[in-house]
Amino acid sequence: MFKKSILAALLVIVTAVAAHAEKVTVDAKIKKYAPAAGVAGNLGSIGSDSLNNLMTYWAEGFKKKYPNVNIQIEGKGSSTAPPALIAGTAQLGPMSREMKSSEIEEFEKKYGYKPTRIGVALDSLAVFVNKDNPIKSLSLDKVDAIFSKTHKRGGADVSTWGQVGVSGKLAAMPISLYGRNSASGTYGYFKEHALNKGDFKNTVKEQPGSASVVEGVAKDISAVGYSGIGYATSGVRAVPLSAKEGGKVAEATYANVLNGSYPMSRMLYIYVAKKPGQAMPKVVEEFLRYVLSREGQEIVIKDGYDPLTAKLVDDQLKTLK
Repeated sequence: MFKKSILAALLVIVTAVAAHAEKVTVDAKIKKYAPAAGVAGNLGSIGSDSLNNLMTYWAEGFKKKYPNVNIQIEGKGSSTAPPALIAGTAQLGPMSREMKSSEIEEFEKKYGYKPTRIGVALDSLAVFVNKDNPIKSLSLDKVDAIFSKTHKRGGADVSTWGQVGVSGKLAAMPISLYGRNSASGTYGYFKEHALNKGDFKNTVKEQPGSASVVEGVAKDISAVGYSGIGYATSGVRAVPLSAKEGGKVAEATYANVLNGSYPMSRMLYIYVAKKPGQAMPKVVEEFLRYVLSREGQEIVIKDGYDPLTAKLVDDQLKTLK
């Protein structure tokens, strides 16, 4: 879930769009990117798999403006970002979750100051089923009962589709579980918010990337998996969710992210090392300004995620100063 300050900003702009016919556009108040002089050098990014495609698209667009910039991107999971920033092997640390206090402490031990966090996109963390699965919705209570062996939300174990209201031949089928490995920020976010910090079942097929989660679900009629909405394909369907059993159900749409009704909304981040009172390297600063420009946020939509509002962009730009 978003922190109250972020949610308050989001609530300012609520788009009344039909959930199944939503057309997402970039806030017209977000400024176009204005190229700067003297931008060159190497730029390394290590971190989130969920952001890997998005970082690649941003890098391609940025390099067109600055041919003398060399960008290397690696996306093996959010937990790889803090060590890379600490070691100086990357200047950009994309993460699909916030840094843990222990990670911040390790960073501060090395640099003497905390890392700077920049929000770069919005995401609906989706629970995907096969496109031919007719299930209409799930509560996070039921999601916990499906994925967790500890059931911190208090429900009874769910192991077949019939237990969540699916009829026909699929009803008796055991639910096939797909998820991420523990290096993933998506794994950590899902564990905390969907499972109330409970433990995953041993039968979850842990995948090295979001694309392989979605691919597994697309090939398996009895499967369910979780991933950022940006990895959706025609072979899967994002199940509408409610926070509690019997609660209001919301689809994974931009409008529902903005109005706070979708219960698995999150911000996606890039972390950097910026000493207080000092400017960050020009190539790093300009890359982040590009990401937070109209062009950069149009790329967010292209990759299937949700763009920031102009208010959120302004808030992030202040952190670069």
